[in-house]
Order: sequence, then C-alpha cells, then structure tokens
Amino acid sequence: MKNEVLYVLLPDFAAHEMVYLAEAISSDEYALKENPKYMNKIVAPDMAPIKAIGGFNVLPDYTFETMPDDYAALVLIGGFGWLTPIADKVAPIVAKAIADNKIIGAICNAASFMAKHGFVNNVAHTGNGIEQLRLWGAENYTNSGMYKHQQAVTDKNIVTANGSAALEFAKEILALLKNDTPERIEMYYQFNKQGFCSIFGDN
Repeated sequence: MKNEVLYVLLPDFAAHEMVYLAEAISSDEYALKENPKYMNKIVAPDMAPIKAIGGFNVLPDYTFETMPDDYAALVLIGGFGWLTPIADKVAPIVAKAIADNKIIGAICNAASFMAKHGFVNNVAHTGNGIEQLRLWGAENYTNSGMYKHQQAVTDKNIVTANGSAALEFAKEILALLKNDTPERIEMYYQFNKQGFCSIFGDN
C-alpha cells in the first residue's frame, strides 16, 4: 500500500531506534490519530515472532517475499542481526527501493549494511563512525569523502543515522514523508529532545 511505512527487522533488533518515528506516524500529542497519513508495518525474514535486543517479541506483517512493491518508505532498524548472513537477503529489497526512488532510512548497523552493499556510494551519509563503515564496506564502500560526522544525514531520499540518533532519524524521515507540517515536526523533535520541563518551565 502506498501509505505504508515498512520497518525491516532482523533478529535482535534495536527497538528504541524505531519508537519516535512509529509514534509520530500513529499519534499526535494527545491521542492516536483517527486517520493517520501512514500506517506502520513490520517486515521480517518470516512470519515467526521476531525478538528485540530487549527480549520482547514482535509479530511481523510481511516477510521479505510477501511485502508489497508499493509503499511510502523502507526503514532499516539497527541491531545485531545485520552482522548475520540473513541480512544479505535485504540487499535486493534495498536495491529495488533505490531504483524505484523510494524513501529509505537506515540507522546504526543498518547504515553499515548500506555501506557494505555500496548503497551510500552516491549520497552524503553517516553511521556508527567512518571506521565502521570502512570495515563493513571494504572495497564496496567508495564514498568516505561524503561521510558526515552528524547524528543523521539526508541526501536525496536516503536517511542514515548512528545508533544514538533515533530522534534525529525520525525527524528526517518525517520530513521526507511530509507526515505533518515542518513546524509540527520541529515541535515534536524539540519536545522530545529538550524534555517537558525545558519546554514548559516550572508552573
């Protein structure tokens, strides 16, 4: 579906890296949205429950084989699964998404996966440090000159972020999706970045 945001989860995924994005899509500051612009869906290797680093399990909506061709964004959530052979099954999915000019997000080890497969060789990008990108990417990573030592970077339709940048990652993807007005996206970012007490003071 055109309005689905697909989160690719591998075993031992980092759940915190998707929270800000998923919640902003599904709710506003008061309640769940009655008619959200987008729907959150989980893609995993198979339909079995998939375990987060924290130990809880998530039920997928799609597998790599059953996910739709038409969707709003493809979001690769980090974690330890990107170090395993199963991650290579995601490569053709990303290659097709790039060819179709889809919005793509990759955070933490998923950004290193992007370097490993040469997917950031034509865009400015970031990740868990230039050394990790070089290590994972080896000869396939040829674009260290466009690495930015920032929390999150957007270039064209590709957003990359380091593992501590879940909020910045969300902000960049929300902007590409035009999930809300720029002002409301910025308000959401600042509220979560600065905290309730900083924003509202002592009443």
